[in-house]
Amino acid sequence: MAHSTRRILLLGSFATLGGCNALSALSSAAAVLDTYDLTPVPGSARGARRDRTVLVARPQATAALTSDRILIKPDAATITYLPDARWSDEVPAVLQSLLIRSIAGTGRIAYVGRSDAGPIPDKALLTRIDAFEVNVSGEGMLEAVVDFELTLVNDSDQRIAGTRQFSGTTPAASDAPADIIAAFQTILDDLLPQIADWVIAQV
Repeated sequence: MAHSTRRILLLGSFATLGGCNALSALSSAAAVLDTYDLTPVPGSARGARRDRTVLVARPQATAALTSDRILIKPDAATITYLPDARWSDEVPAVLQSLLIRSIAGTGRIAYVGRSDAGPIPDKALLTRIDAFEVNVSGEGMLEAVVDFELTLVNDSDQRIAGTRQFSGTTPAASDAPADIIAAFQTILDDLLPQIADWVIAQV
């Protein structure tokens, strides 16, 4: 019963905070929020090591996602944020770090790093974040949604070497921040190894 009451209160707060109102309210909030991070997941370590360099650009995202807040969508037209939690950095920076560490963790690429540092790359990895959010269904269930497009570009001639969409959804066990973060991690546990293997196959 207590859990149901908490869910009703939480969803009620989502409904009353919309768009700009949510952003202005959150920007002025002084409360200390619990901070959460996500874990990189390397692809396969099998296969020859390649003497290649890949630089990962900071992903592109909408203004709503260029934030360290955990985005919630109570419906298609409303944007708000999880009240008591935040990411360890802005979403594009979090994803950039996850991509670098997941690709490098295979041990199959000579160098993987950020695009604003490092040697001249053989390939640049560009990312567009289309979704990194929690959707609320009509029944009040919460579902983490991740959707982004990756593009590899040759540094020598700026030609596109490959483009692929990666996406996933997973329900959260409850509206508790830890369960919501766990849902995101479940999706990334599946997607990050796929991404690392795809990048290595292209370089």
